[in-house]
Amino acid sequence: MAATVADANESKPSAPPGDAVAPDIENGAAASVHSNGGGTRGDDGGAVVTSVVQRWKREDLLEKSTLLLRALGCLFSLVSFLVMASNKHGDWKDFDRYEEYRYLLAIAILAFLYSTAQVVRQVQRFRTRRDPVPGRFSGILDFAGDQVIAYLLISSLSAAIPLTNRMREGADNMFTDASSASISMSFFAFIALALSALISGYKLSKQTYI
Repeated sequence: MAATVADANESKPSAPPGDAVAPDIENGAAASVHSNGGGTRGDDGGAVVTSVVQRWKREDLLEKSTLLLRALGCLFSLVSFLVMASNKHGDWKDFDRYEEYRYLLAIAILAFLYSTAQVVRQVQRFRTRRDPVPGRFSGILDFAGDQVIAYLLISSLSAAIPLTNRMREGADNMFTDASSASISMSFFAFIALALSALISGYKLSKQTYI
């Protein structure tokens, strides 16, 4: 009888010790947590890279847009002051006899010089990746410059348009046509620089000083 009990005890499979099972469970759980954590970090890293790339593309688009708008402002203001400067047809049909037209001419020249300087600066920045103006003041200069020149342009238009309308009521000739053409070009220059000022203001609001 004793031999039978001994044989039965020996035939039972021995259960693994509790200490041997616990490490396996802990190792499996740790591996699972590590795997999930690595996936989360990978997703976060991909989102950060995507966000940075999108920001670079947006900044590049804004930079090219301001370059185009300032180039248009440069072109329109150049045509405006050339047309007005050549608007001399003798007697009362000389632009320099009217203060409003002299003011329009002066502001068109100023807008041309400013736009040209900004275009040259931006082209240099594209080529060398360096801005001649320190980064801290770059956004302020762009926004303030665009705003001031756009304001001066609309101011000169406000002075020249009533005078031209009065002249055209009495006589519509080459002098008044040239004056109207110059005013139109200054208006287009104003639109270009006003849009550039909006973009400059947006860029200034997003600028960091760290």
